[in-house]
Amino acid sequence: MSGRAAVNAYRQGVKAAAQVPASWMTGYMRRARAIDAACALAAGLLAFQIRFGSPHYAPAPYLAISLGLPLLWLAIVALAGGYDSRFIGVGTDEFRKILNAGVCLTAVVAVLAYATKTEVARGYVIIALPCTTLFDLGARYGLRKRLHKLRSLGSCTRRVVAVGHASVVASLAAELRRGTYHGLSVVAACVAGPPDQQASAEIAGIPAVAGLDSVPEVVQRFRADTVAVLACPEMSGVQLRDLAWELEKTDTDLCVAPALLDVAGPRTTIRPVAGLPLLHLDHPEFTGARRVVKTAFDRAIAMAALILTAPLLVFVALAIKLGDGGSVLFRQTRVGKDGQTFTVYKFRTMVLDAEARKAQLAGHNETDGVLFKMRKDPRVTPVGGWLRRWSLDELPQLINVVLGDMSLVGPRPALPDEAARYGDHVRRRLMVKPGITGLWQVNGRSDLSWDESVRLDLRYVENWSFILDLQILWKTFSAVISGSGAYLIRDAGQPGSGPQSHTGRAFRGGPFIKRAFIVL
Repeated sequence: MSGRAAVNAYRQGVKAAAQVPASWMTGYMRRARAIDAACALAAGLLAFQIRFGSPHYAPAPYLAISLGLPLLWLAIVALAGGYDSRFIGVGTDEFRKILNAGVCLTAVVAVLAYATKTEVARGYVIIALPCTTLFDLGARYGLRKRLHKLRSLGSCTRRVVAVGHASVVASLAAELRRGTYHGLSVVAACVAGPPDQQASAEIAGIPAVAGLDSVPEVVQRFRADTVAVLACPEMSGVQLRDLAWELEKTDTDLCVAPALLDVAGPRTTIRPVAGLPLLHLDHPEFTGARRVVKTAFDRAIAMAALILTAPLLVFVALAIKLGDGGSVLFRQTRVGKDGQTFTVYKFRTMVLDAEARKAQLAGHNETDGVLFKMRKDPRVTPVGGWLRRWSLDELPQLINVVLGDMSLVGPRPALPDEAARYGDHVRRRLMVKPGITGLWQVNGRSDLSWDESVRLDLRYVENWSFILDLQILWKTFSAVISGSGAYLIRDAGQPGSGPQSHTGRAFRGGPFIKRAFIVL
């Protein structure tokens, strides 16, 4: 067979074996383009109406520009990578590319106007281009939330074959089941290791095949469109290259996970050295200018929040006082940065002798670590249940932020007896200030196990950035509104009866709330 004939046969084989792209991705991209065009058209017409709103003066060139802006915007977004399927549904890259497209379009218009000495209505440009970007960012966010909803129902996901050791495959499957928004579903596994340690028929309910040589066959059998190679010393560089060539024939995506735990992309850089793609890992930033900016931002926002929520703080204080006549604030010693202790302030949500009764309830602890948590804790007062439901008991911690003991975002502030039992790796969470909210708050709150809480705290410590803080603050609002993970409490109307969740009809905090309103 000649060289040309061999190439043609290879191409035909690739074409025949190639999988049909996921229909949901095609539909998603179609909707994304339609939304992008609609946002550009709306922004162009809005700018035209505002700048040339007079019925006696409607310049045709700017009307034509407004009608042609959607096509220009689609081209710029495409060049910026805004339709790359790798960034759909997770991360900030999708939004960053839309923002980059807006900046690039503005720069192109400015440069062309200057180079050609064209008189451009600045009022039109100032309105049209920023509005196009803002409208599209909002529309893409709404489209993503819709995608997350569909993924939670089992739709719009990628079918993944995981390659690695059984324990790592099981961990990946459990993580992806918790975070359905990632859009990855492990449908099969190819397990490495000695023959006597290779998996049986299943791993965590996932069909498993022993050995690494059968990956292409498993991909076809389970109609997978992605292969995830986990940290696996049995998979050599040559084997990985050969696997990539085989998956290329079926247009199957290949993802390789390095042996790094909870290290985000900004700290990693791939540097080709002698033909090897070396992964360079930057050290986390615990000092420097960025930390100074974070501290200034935290204190400014906390001070503003205290001023704006002052009426609410007074109302909550009155509701607590009228509830049982006890103290309004709960003070407790917590461990902060570098192991330094400080006094944390919260609105009191439990009965006055809550700490004394803790020993009696020790057998009912529902966590698997050093924390004490009860989903239906009988020590919580009626008003306390309401405060916890909306996380209003945390508001006095803004005082700790102003004093510099805490941050708005950070690991959960630990009790001294908890910190004393930390292992060496857990103590790393004490290298930054604790926060009012954090990754633990937006990923389940009290529903998380001890190990999961620690993992999220360490992930924040390792990958802190100002953008990450803003993302967590935004997600905290959604978590509080939905009440996800809030442990809420007993029937206040029937002392001594079984504990009930305040989210149902058992909550009896209303009379105290009404009395507080009357006093106000």
